[in-house]
Amino acid sequence: MDVIANVFHGFGVALEPVNLVYCFIGVFIGTLVGVLPGIGPISAMSLLLPVTLSGTPESGIIMMAGIYYGSMYGGSTTSILVNIPGEAASVVTCIDGHQMAKRGRAGPALGISALGSFIAGTFALVALMLVAPSLAEVAIAFGPAEYASLMVLGLVVLTFLTQGSMAKALLMACIGIVLGLVGLDSITAQPRLTFGRIELIDGIGLVPVVMGLFGLAEVLLNTEQAIKRDIINAKITQLMPNRDDWKRSAGPIGRGTVLGFFLGILPGGGAVVASFASYALEKRLSKQPEQFGHGAIEGVAGPEAANNAAAGGAFIPLMTLGIPPNVVMALLLGAFVIHGLQPGPLLISQNPGLFWGIVASMYIGNAMLLVLNLPMIGIWVKLLKLPYNVLFPMIVLFTIIGVYCSSNNVFDVYVMVAFGIIGYFMRKFGYEPAPLVLAFVLGPLLENNLRKSLILSQGDLTTFVERPISAACLVFALVLLVAPLLPALRRKREMVALDEGA
Repeated sequence: MDVIANVFHGFGVALEPVNLVYCFIGVFIGTLVGVLPGIGPISAMSLLLPVTLSGTPESGIIMMAGIYYGSMYGGSTTSILVNIPGEAASVVTCIDGHQMAKRGRAGPALGISALGSFIAGTFALVALMLVAPSLAEVAIAFGPAEYASLMVLGLVVLTFLTQGSMAKALLMACIGIVLGLVGLDSITAQPRLTFGRIELIDGIGLVPVVMGLFGLAEVLLNTEQAIKRDIINAKITQLMPNRDDWKRSAGPIGRGTVLGFFLGILPGGGAVVASFASYALEKRLSKQPEQFGHGAIEGVAGPEAANNAAAGGAFIPLMTLGIPPNVVMALLLGAFVIHGLQPGPLLISQNPGLFWGIVASMYIGNAMLLVLNLPMIGIWVKLLKLPYNVLFPMIVLFTIIGVYCSSNNVFDVYVMVAFGIIGYFMRKFGYEPAPLVLAFVLGPLLENNLRKSLILSQGDLTTFVERPISAACLVFALVLLVAPLLPALRRKREMVALDEGA
């Protein structure tokens, strides 16, 4: 009964007019950035992070969350119609979705994608609603040592799953931790790494860092790439899948939903890994695997359900443990911190309106996305024809305005430009920004919990191995660090792609 009462309380928050408006803005922008190739949810959330400062915590987080799961919907549209993934989680949808469109079945492909996403998103929300409160009660038993070890594990898992060199990913994570230490020491109040600049006393802002690394760097990278757009111009009809389509898609949607949800919970996991895993699973289980790659509807239904379920699952570790499992959740954690809130075991009990309001808004947002993605297909097709020489300068303008408005400080604009140039060269030389951003957000929390643990144990390092949960996290992290030295595991790791910002 408590859950039902809490859900009603959440809908009371989510149905407030201002929160409904923010929810619609979030899912609309999410769909838009999913449709337009080269932007992605991380870039959009980075650009709009300053906007969350103008409203209440509920409205700001609701909008940011809407951008994330909305982009999962929109990415399928451009994958199916143009054969270019709007964001990284929709790469797999291109394989069979575009082939269906070329055979005149763009309507059913778009329909099963939207409906499968809605089913998966709804399941993920129900699971979030049931699992999160219970997990939060368990997490209350966590002390500083467990949190410090869990954050170490999260950083190691992310670097393990990141595509490319693990050494480069670890280097980026270390740089992110160092950047997070800039400013006043939280215990001694002594300035660190400020180099005499008053602007750095409060540390480097999250907004200019992420807007530079993901917004400006993406624009610089895309300007030198010729993106070929093969848009399906035929009139799209029969959006609703027929009985045979549903028969073939029911199993993939169900399996993709469960698989994606659990992969979304894992640190370092996410929608990209979930969609690839779902496609591989469906191809293995299919009685006609030769149809995959030539327009198999299972190859659209499974991955689309998986990436939306993963998006919902990713909220569980953030809301209950305060640990972001991927870089998108790290941005959401930044939005919480900006509003003076700390996600974790006490969030649900101390701010029930915020937690249940976010959950309820995701139900409403999923319903809005059905309306945005099915009847408005024609509008999205026209947007796909927008010239990039118009789109990219507008993005640069919005980044500059957004950074300046977030702090009213020109120095932050310089920081954003610097990180934009750094991010550009990082991509060129194979260094991914995701580990840096996640470490930048987690660094201060890791340091704080590490020092608390040492103070409580009077400097005894064995406290991290004497506590079972802490020891288990550290052992698992050590195994992942050693694993790339084994040739077989190295080959498997290199097959995993994790680049939410692609």
